[in-house]
Amino acid sequence: MTRYIPGIIAMAAIVVASNILVQFLVGDWLTWGAFTYPFAFLVNDVMNRVYGPGAARRVVFAGFVVGVICSLIGSQIMLQGDGFTYPAVTLRIALGSGAAFLVAQMTDIFVFDKLRDGVWWRAPAISTLIGASLDTLIFFSVAFSAGLTFLEPGNDVSWANETLPLLGVGPTVPLWVSLATADWLVKLALTLIALLPFKALVTKLSPRLA
Repeated sequence: MTRYIPGIIAMAAIVVASNILVQFLVGDWLTWGAFTYPFAFLVNDVMNRVYGPGAARRVVFAGFVVGVICSLIGSQIMLQGDGFTYPAVTLRIALGSGAAFLVAQMTDIFVFDKLRDGVWWRAPAISTLIGASLDTLIFFSVAFSAGLTFLEPGNDVSWANETLPLLGVGPTVPLWVSLATADWLVKLALTLIALLPFKALVTKLSPRLA
């Protein structure tokens, strides 16, 4: 079990950092959290490749617990804006974050394990692509879609459903769709970038698997 500790610490650190950085905008469509959270898939895939799917699931569960704790803390932090007081983390954001993390990471583990015997880059690339796409879809739809208002009727998400051109240039869509699209594009880019550290980490931890 002790050999999994670095992976657990890395996953927990990414989850905590992402929960903090998601509050700070980069431009009109992204937060800094968009650049840190995708590395959770890197940790997951390295653990899966070196120690197997069981170890990866333990690391994901640890990350989920940390995420729940962050959500509980965030729900108690009250922010001020436009004359209103509101929690830093709403119920819908907490539900979307938890569901997206579990579904995406567990799907990543499943797909990676099915492809682990192929060329070295195929499993991490495809599993992360599928997992990251699910993560974006689940989180943004649960957290902001007008169709799921019943999850938290008292949470006004009308701002996220204001219709604007997609990423400022495309067809007219709800704002949250542009936010989700930008987030997804960053994840795609980082999926490719993360292949190099994946290869390096696997080589260092278990040269026979590289």
